[in-house]
Amino acid sequence: MRRESWIFAAGALLVAGLILGSRETLFQWTGEEELPGQIRGLLQLAAGRLRPQPETRPEVPIAHADVNPFGINTFLQNEVELTKRERQVRLIAEAGFFWIRQEFPWEDIEIHGKGDFVDRRNDPAGIDAWAKYDHIVGLAEQYGLEIIARLSNPPAWSRAQGDEAGTRAPPDDIGDYTDFVAAVVSRYAGRVTYFQIWNEPNIYPEWGEAAVSPEAYTELLCRAYGRAKEANPEAVILSGALAPTLELSSRDLNDLVFLQRMYDAGAGACFDILSVQGYGLWSGPTDHRQRPTMINYGRNVLVRDLMVQNGDQGKAIWISEMNWNPVPDEVLSQGTYGQVTPEQAARYAPLAYQRAQEEWPWVGVINFWFFKQASDAQKDQEWYYFRMVEPDFSLTPVYHSMREYMQEQCAAGRVTS
Repeated sequence: MRRESWIFAAGALLVAGLILGSRETLFQWTGEEELPGQIRGLLQLAAGRLRPQPETRPEVPIAHADVNPFGINTFLQNEVELTKRERQVRLIAEAGFFWIRQEFPWEDIEIHGKGDFVDRRNDPAGIDAWAKYDHIVGLAEQYGLEIIARLSNPPAWSRAQGDEAGTRAPPDDIGDYTDFVAAVVSRYAGRVTYFQIWNEPNIYPEWGEAAVSPEAYTELLCRAYGRAKEANPEAVILSGALAPTLELSSRDLNDLVFLQRMYDAGAGACFDILSVQGYGLWSGPTDHRQRPTMINYGRNVLVRDLMVQNGDQGKAIWISEMNWNPVPDEVLSQGTYGQVTPEQAARYAPLAYQRAQEEWPWVGVINFWFFKQASDAQKDQEWYYFRMVEPDFSLTPVYHSMREYMQEQCAAGRVTS
């Protein structure tokens, strides 16, 4: 279509939206609740039609896409009381979730040195560092949940500089990390199948104090992939979730740029599922704007387009973290994660799953961020309010809305088990 025709169509879309569209219809196009934002969103949608459209190839066979999409992030390792840990898992299963994305922190398992899996931090005699994670795996099995095991957070001993290099910095010897990956994969073979290699390697502080490096992360990913497959050929490997950012600095690198450089370094052969973060931030889940200079829930489409351009259309995207933040005004400072009301959060989360189910056949699991923390010690932090359940197990509105939505989907046979 010629440029003049696109301009005419865009103008017609804008006029029709303003004249004929209800506020709810405008929300369905723009993800904006207020009229000024809806007008701005329509203008940006119209302008977006002047650019080449993303290629998502929904018709091709896509591995690991036709799965139950309902996942949630947990911090079960921080729950000291076993009864509270079990109560978390029971509430998650009762709501209708199928997956938990649970970290298996390297620093909490191989704590004091290479090959040392005894925890002597509180007792000189030591306890089995695996015991906590064995219990978590057992609970998941008991309640019919699948685990996505996130393997990150190196121990201080793995770096000559210790934590001065950054508490999440990669080890000096990648082999130490890949040995840990192999140990986890081997220990839980036949019980845990899905493993994520690192988290948010494109932003600070997830790569420590050093400059982020797609090439260095790709080397780590590829070596970990090989060791995991040796330990269990049935293991399924997720890449480290890329954080959406527009920055082009040494500490925070645009996720699309980072991913392209990963592909250039050979990462396409080193993961089975691509993982991204899927936050909506300042607009709702129905925001259909496709702008590389904007972060919204629909940014996943641009990631999919990049995968297709690199010949990786046969792989699914799994969203490691998705949510909107009902942070109260008295805690809101920089507004890094956006702000919604509790009622909006309860409405948006089901809509996010619905959009993916209806529009994105290349998306598999979407993991809500997050279930609960063990305490409210960090309630002065903006990110704390993404929680679904309070530390005392009080349920927020989004727990009820997600439970209702998931149970409706399962009853209607729209999700696989």
